[in-house]
Amino acid sequence: MSRDRNPKNDIARSDEHNSRGIALADRGWLDEAVKEFQKAIELDPDSAHARDNLASVLAEKGHFREALAEYLAALRIEPESPTAHHNLACFLATHGPEMAVSEYREAIRLDPEYPDAHLNLGLSHAEAGRNAEAKEAFQRAIDLAPGDALPRQELGGILLDEGDHRAAIGHLKEAVRLDPASFEAWLDLGVAYAQKGFYAEAERAYARAGELRPEDVLLAYDRAALYALWGRAPQSVEALRKAISLDGEKVRDWLRGDTAFDALRREPGFEELVHG
Repeated sequence: MSRDRNPKNDIARSDEHNSRGIALADRGWLDEAVKEFQKAIELDPDSAHARDNLASVLAEKGHFREALAEYLAALRIEPESPTAHHNLACFLATHGPEMAVSEYREAIRLDPEYPDAHLNLGLSHAEAGRNAEAKEAFQRAIDLAPGDALPRQELGGILLDEGDHRAAIGHLKEAVRLDPASFEAWLDLGVAYAQKGFYAEAERAYARAGELRPEDVLLAYDRAALYALWGRAPQSVEALRKAISLDGEKVRDWLRGDTAFDALRREPGFEELVHG
């Protein structure tokens, strides 16, 4: 019987399928639950709660695009529903990054030579701490677009975090050659040089970064760390004072556990800088 001929009956039957779907989902029988929610929606296309429930199960199954469509459909039906807005927000907060990875992979499946898709896939992996996958994606982006500085910079940053300073320096040097206006690449190159013990090279990299963004707190702090490691205490304290003037709370928090400044901790005025 169609909904037009007996809408009340169809709505009641829709609610029955929806309740059955909830029970099946609670037991972990997701495929069966999907079928029940779909039947509920067929009987009552304006059932926002059935669409929400279907979306939740689809998301659990990893069908993110379909789940998003159902959440948006529920919101169109009940635009003033706080529950509909909340459910959509929960989906985005929980599955947004995972959905992005899925869509980047789909873009790459359709066009394996899409450098921006590989780059952004790498960024998503890096954000989630999946360094091996991120490095693979960045390297593929480099292979496809060798003139693009950004994937080299991102790959260099991961290698720097992993302590592979030599490889990081190679990628970051190429990044600043391709894009001399990249403050972040110059800053990372300076850090890589400093951690490798190439202090003069680090100083030059920081100088280039300073030409681009002279009032950056992280640059001032990294310069202070460089001079502390280099044994140039007065310059370290001067750079540290500048960093604290830019953002004292953040810098003092960084200082408390930073071993780069261990040799400086007995210098006059250092503890005053640390504690304010």
